[in-house]
Amino acid sequence: MKFCDILLFKNMSEQEITQMNKSKFMKKRIYAKNTHIYHMGDVIDSVGIVLSGNVIIENIDIWGNKSIISYANEGEIFAETYALSQTPMMVNVVCAECCEILFINLKNALKPENSNQPWYPKFMNSLLMLSAQKNLALSRRIFCTSSKAVRTRVLAYLSEESVKADSTDFEIPFDRQQMADYLNLDRSALSKELSKMKSDGIFRLQKKIILFCLIQKLICKRLFGIYSIGKFFNCITKHYAIP
Repeated sequence: MKFCDILLFKNMSEQEITQMNKSKFMKKRIYAKNTHIYHMGDVIDSVGIVLSGNVIIENIDIWGNKSIISYANEGEIFAETYALSQTPMMVNVVCAECCEILFINLKNALKPENSNQPWYPKFMNSLLMLSAQKNLALSRRIFCTSSKAVRTRVLAYLSEESVKADSTDFEIPFDRQQMADYLNLDRSALSKELSKMKSDGIFRLQKKIILFCLIQKLICKRLFGIYSIGKFFNCITKHYAIP
């Protein structure tokens, strides 16, 4: 992945990116699948950027229960809050597949002597914007896991992914176990509910691709006059949710 395509370097010229790279606070590393990039308890000073592959951010409690908090795909950042605050990490960062990661040492990048560099304000603006977006993503996860009903959690999550893809056909970034961990559900309970939803005609599943049945969209349009993807899924979440 080219540096100019990374959101953190948005609005920066190639010359400015090259200048940052020459400052020696950027480095690349390659990790194998299932390798830990960061561990719970680590105190870090570098934000990570996924150049290829994807990573899972997970928490494991003292009883060994795992919850997936979020994930980072190609071009996305992770661990920026911990790198800025120097707070011991409360999560693990694990490679879901073979990954190439670019690390930026924020402790060095944000030194006062760099504040007069032309890349500095653009980098800071992008870092703050991406951090804010990550906080919103964590809030959306809370919405997905707040209901006691399995179906409501699943529909809330699928609604979010559909809105992000701006389509009723979209790819789930998790396998079945990871999806269960993300929604704080038992895998068997999730599998059982997905089978019921499939039988009810809510969607078709092809590997990790969700294909929501067009008939459901037409019904919602007919009954509720809903035409946007977001409003459509808010509707079916209420319509199919179990009280």
